[in-house]
Amino acid sequence: MSISIAIHGGAGTMRAADLTEAMTTARHDGLRRALAAGWRVLQSGGAALDAVTEAVCALENDPLFNAGHGAVLTDAGTIEMDAAIMNGADRRAGAVAGICGPRNPVRAARAVMETTPHLLMIGEGAHRVARDAGLAFETPAWFETPNRRAALDRELARRASGAPDTRSDADRHGTVGAVARDATAQLAAATSTGGMTGKRSGRVGDTPIIGAGTYADDLCAISCTGTGEVFIRYTVAADISARMRYKGEPIDMAAADVIASVAAHGGDGGLIALGATGAPTLNFNSSGMYRGYITADGIAHTAIHREAFRAAPLQGSAPGQPLARST
Repeated sequence: MSISIAIHGGAGTMRAADLTEAMTTARHDGLRRALAAGWRVLQSGGAALDAVTEAVCALENDPLFNAGHGAVLTDAGTIEMDAAIMNGADRRAGAVAGICGPRNPVRAARAVMETTPHLLMIGEGAHRVARDAGLAFETPAWFETPNRRAALDRELARRASGAPDTRSDADRHGTVGAVARDATAQLAAATSTGGMTGKRSGRVGDTPIIGAGTYADDLCAISCTGTGEVFIRYTVAADISARMRYKGEPIDMAAADVIASVAAHGGDGGLIALGATGAPTLNFNSSGMYRGYITADGIAHTAIHREAFRAAPLQGSAPGQPLARST
């Protein structure tokens, strides 16, 4: 059974016209670093669960994406992050919501799964689980970046003036996620987010809701990004599995149909999906979605908008080796 991994850095992309070549390259390189982190696990015979953990951690550590270091701010000027992880073989799952402290929220979600009898924990209770698991913590200032503070200031000024919302997807929302299949055909999914710029403090989106923004079972692994409230209402991730299980739809058809239905109900965004066999599918109804995948040939494919993938081999499959530049 071939190994495979797919990632997304959120449907909250910058407009193509606003991206310089240097900005574009930085985002492709960030996606490829995350792919490499997960791919190294799979290449060494590791589990899909470990691969998605490492890939999402790499995205959380990258300030270009809305998770971890670089998460967006609430209307109160605070950072409240959500994350989830799920193992397809036995449907074990863990999730956290409204946290700011653990350096990598996805590791906090995994700690909930592996060290407690619970699935979803919030706030200080989730922090205690992370501390007990020995996870690294950071101050709130570590997570905040100047770009995210500026985006909040612009949004609060817009609201105060009564001007229409003309923000790009990047200024409104964003999420990161990964799905993987290991050499034993086991599947896993993980998702992490700072939420929506200027969201009301206390708001929780679809990311930590199993079956909405994150899901994995024996048929597929799904990670979503977009208008969280719509993804929750229509249980987007679980719906793909249901269509496969009960209607016999192939994963690419199921994913495309579900994303189309999200648009029909007023939601924008996308998802990455991976089955027990076959290539990943990466669907979105927004202007773009930071995304990438690697299958058995070891070639990293990355894209941002509706465009051809940039393809390049990963020069190093060992930590510390440089990646090939995007072509």
